[in-house]
Amino acid sequence: MRCANGLIDQFWAQTRNGITLGAIYAMIAIGYTMVYGVLQLINFAHSEVFMVATVVSLYAFRDWYGVTEPLTGGTLLLVLLITLIPAMIASGLTAVAIERLAYRPLRRRRAPRLSFLISAIGASLSIQYLFNLMDGNHSLLFIPLPNVLGAAPQEIPDVVSSKPLFSIFGTPWNGQQLLVIAVAVLMMIILDLLVRRTKLGRGIRAVAQDPETASLMGVSIDRIIVVTFLIGGAMAGAAGVLYSVRFHFTQWNIGFLPGIKAFTAAVLGGIGNIRGAMLGGLLLGMVEAYGVACTAPQWADVISFGVLVAVLMFRPTGILGERGVA
Repeated sequence: MRCANGLIDQFWAQTRNGITLGAIYAMIAIGYTMVYGVLQLINFAHSEVFMVATVVSLYAFRDWYGVTEPLTGGTLLLVLLITLIPAMIASGLTAVAIERLAYRPLRRRRAPRLSFLISAIGASLSIQYLFNLMDGNHSLLFIPLPNVLGAAPQEIPDVVSSKPLFSIFGTPWNGQQLLVIAVAVLMMIILDLLVRRTKLGRGIRAVAQDPETASLMGVSIDRIIVVTFLIGGAMAGAAGVLYSVRFHFTQWNIGFLPGIKAFTAAVLGGIGNIRGAMLGGLLLGMVEAYGVACTAPQWADVISFGVLVAVLMFRPTGILGERGVA
């Protein structure tokens, strides 16, 4: 009864929160699902690709552009655009570096799948603790590390006003929420068109469906894998900027929870299915938000991981089914 009353009272507010958070989960989940679709492997270092973008956002908003108060109009759009581009590039290149260092040597040696999993976890922890130590007080092999992040959480300036712009069914919506949803939807539409309507997209789908046949038809497997990591990383980079706009902080391990939840979203929608990742992200965000209305905010993570367990138990192929990138 308490759950029903709480959900009724907070239904529209939690719907708004769920859509906003789910859009971020969906963008991160795309990276997991694209790599799985092409390589049939889970890139557990993808959460650090997301983290890199939040660090770029920190420096962009705080140091490059000197933001001290929320921006408006053309200035806001310009600052967001010239933050999104370097953040997506940095995250994309980080993902490519992970593929080159942690995956490609194992692929060439035809290593067992467990080796890829261990390598990805090792890469994830290495990147996390590297950023943890980059506080200007540590060295690597007698080479001083730069002061980039460190162990303490860093506050990111608020670039978009949190003042309500309008209300729907009595629930206020602000610019941060609208920006996150609008950019996420636009990015996901562009990606869907890229994969389905372009020559590059056909190559990605061909490798996902049958890499040996695709290779015989002249498709470069290594090139497609690199491009897949690059695109997935760029989407995580955009998600990192949106997360920074919405939650205003970063730290060395900030990618862990969003990364695991995005993986849950990818499994929920159908790992390897791009549209499934989009749907899974939105659904997970909604389930988490409605669950919080029934319980308390402290239960959000329990609810999300409970969804992962339930999906793996009752429908391991996800809602839209497990298949190659499509």
